[in-house]
Amino acid sequence: MLLGFEHVGMTVSTIDRAVAFYCDLLGLKLVLRKVVDRGEIAFFDTGAGMLELFAPGANMVDRFRDVPNHEAGLRHITFAFSSVDETFAALEAAGVAVVERPRDAYNKEMIQRVAFVRDYDGILVELIERAEGRAS
Repeated sequence: MLLGFEHVGMTVSTIDRAVAFYCDLLGLKLVLRKVVDRGEIAFFDTGAGMLELFAPGANMVDRFRDVPNHEAGLRHITFAFSSVDETFAALEAAGVAVVERPRDAYNKEMIQRVAFVRDYDGILVELIERAEGRAS
């Protein structure tokens, strides 16, 4: 029996920069951070599952590469906010790389507003407001 979504794992260049982006700017909660045999690992609580980040060490990680449309793979990570416009404005003021400014979503049954930014490693991050009546 499925209990729910647990976590997504990603590789980043440094945990310090990840904490600065995912905690300080997006509001996730750091729940575990430790050194492991090949680098450093951290778990962040999103409120609806966890984000696991692994940093193998300095200068060991290339910048994120967008997955071409003809390749299978994870395209982006998405976080829901009460206001995409407010969150986007704070990220833009902090100098976060903007990919797409806030706009109305195409799939209104699921999402009202959407915007895209990149974290410090170039990972594509989608910001959304859920459609009215959609709790999760």
